[in-house]
Amino acid sequence: MGPSFPPPAAKPNSRHTVALVGPPNAGKTTLFNRLTGLRQKVANFPGVTVEQHTGRAKISAQRDVFLIDLPGIYSLKPCSEDERVTHDVVMGTMPGTSKPDAVLLILDATNLTRHLTLAVPILSLNLPTLVILNMADDLRSRGGEVDPAALAAQLGAPVALISASTGEGVEKIFQFLEGTAAADHRRSEPLLQLPVLQTVPRCRQWAMQAGRGSSYQAPAHSAWTRRLDAVFLHPVAGPLVFLLVVIAVFQTIFTGAKPLMDGVQNLVTSSGALIANVLPESIFRSLLIDGIWKGVGSVIVFLPQILLLFLFIGVLEDSGYLARAALIADRSMRRVGLQGKSFIPLLSAYACAVPAILATRTIENKRDRIATIMIAPFMTCSARLPVYTLLIAAFIEDRPLLGGFLGMRATTMLGLYLLGFLAAFGTARLLKSSVLKSEQTPFLLEMPPYRWPTLRSLGLRLYDRAKVFLHRAGTVILVVAVVLWALGSLPLENGKPPAIENSIVGTIGKTVEPLIAPLGFNWKIGVGLITSIAAREVIVGTLGTLYGMDSNTQSVGLQQALQKDLTPGAAVALLIFFAFAMQCMSTIAVVRRETGGWSWPVAQFAYMTFLAYLGGFIANHVMSGAGPSALALFR
Repeated sequence: MGPSFPPPAAKPNSRHTVALVGPPNAGKTTLFNRLTGLRQKVANFPGVTVEQHTGRAKISAQRDVFLIDLPGIYSLKPCSEDERVTHDVVMGTMPGTSKPDAVLLILDATNLTRHLTLAVPILSLNLPTLVILNMADDLRSRGGEVDPAALAAQLGAPVALISASTGEGVEKIFQFLEGTAAADHRRSEPLLQLPVLQTVPRCRQWAMQAGRGSSYQAPAHSAWTRRLDAVFLHPVAGPLVFLLVVIAVFQTIFTGAKPLMDGVQNLVTSSGALIANVLPESIFRSLLIDGIWKGVGSVIVFLPQILLLFLFIGVLEDSGYLARAALIADRSMRRVGLQGKSFIPLLSAYACAVPAILATRTIENKRDRIATIMIAPFMTCSARLPVYTLLIAAFIEDRPLLGGFLGMRATTMLGLYLLGFLAAFGTARLLKSSVLKSEQTPFLLEMPPYRWPTLRSLGLRLYDRAKVFLHRAGTVILVVAVVLWALGSLPLENGKPPAIENSIVGTIGKTVEPLIAPLGFNWKIGVGLITSIAAREVIVGTLGTLYGMDSNTQSVGLQQALQKDLTPGAAVALLIFFAFAMQCMSTIAVVRRETGGWSWPVAQFAYMTFLAYLGGFIANHVMSGAGPSALALFR
């Protein structure tokens, strides 16, 4: 490993913090996941709305090291806001945080000629630093090699050659962490000396000269990468492949997740029936079964679909394909005034708009960044998926299309995703041709090599998403279900709960019913629209609670109850309403913070609500006048 750091006096009971720094696509997050396992959490930097991952790496039975996974950078001269976060953290100028005790500098061993230039400014910080050359397995498989000891001698810092994906060499990192954790790192004298590589040009020169010698042999370009890129980046074949991938994903979401969803549904139903049979008739039984079980259980059923969606996204991202998709998207996005850098935030919006809006900090141009923030909520997030699935399964016949390759339900789902996409791009075109007009900037993106995703990385990703989903189900949706049950049980009539339509929640729903009647919605949908402002998927739990408390429908499933209450026109109107509406308080809050005031989020909420109402109104009236051939597609 080269030079190491002697451990001076120990600092017992102190929190030892290590920052993970590196260029994008160097495997930094993969290493972070391997070092921390499941001992990690997501939060925001104090006073700055940029998502950070922190985790604990256990280096001994008595001691943990706290790791911070920072946004990727190419230099310590920040050009975007997420790069500024990395700069401020490692420089110790981030409000509410202190300078890290040590640094893990992760570089791509297959791309040292470019990545090694980051070593100079990082080592100049005079912090204990381990230079990690990642992707050792990829380097060897492509005929490359590197001498870590020779590089360590040049840098004056320890160097480790590892593979984060396979775990090769990771024990050297734990040795470094253990050594630095025992040291007193707050001394004022410099810890590192840079005897040779004092400048970026010299650093690049070493890599180029070593490529012709024995210290570093750059790997050959992957033949598979060239062959795949010839297809995936082709101006015609590339978009067609992307479209086929998307179609396959949606078809699999419906067909592949159905057995798991049925299993979860049976579990929720049977457990609810078991509890109902055990408990005597009481207020508590009504709360537990009609309020909580039917409300929260209605949403839990869709967990398999959401996890399957994230599995596909994880495979596409970890394999390196999504970077190619961003390059393809750049051609289309320029037509509406955006750039390829907006693609990654918009893509992440299919998971959740909140991290997507935070990810816009990679966009240097402020007007491009605001435009991306304004359209991100149009992308179909995972919170819409339970709503779409519930209504599509209730009203759309699953007829085979394209020889059975695609079903009608998957086609409907794909159409809703496309509708949100078109609304986003239309809005971007409107903004970029008016209030947010600006000159286009070049789009530079480093293409990662194609890799096989690891089960560990995918497993951690799915675990995180399941935890987030279940946490929301156990907090927001649970609270809404309990409140709805309480409002649906008051005021008491002769000491007993009233009929649901005569309750407080019924009064609220009937108050807003005239406003939404042109869309074909009844008062129960109205209550669902109000509660879903907290989070979109809350409407499913709300309807589960309301129909569960209704004596006329509590013996049938939620889908059957909706079929009785909604016409096909109203069902389509509700789907379109949710495709456009900004039903998410968390998104509104983060837009306000990222834009620095209430002007943009208020305008965004009003605009999206107007589009949602207009779209629902048109859909309901068009479907009401449709002939039998169009209605034959519906149950």
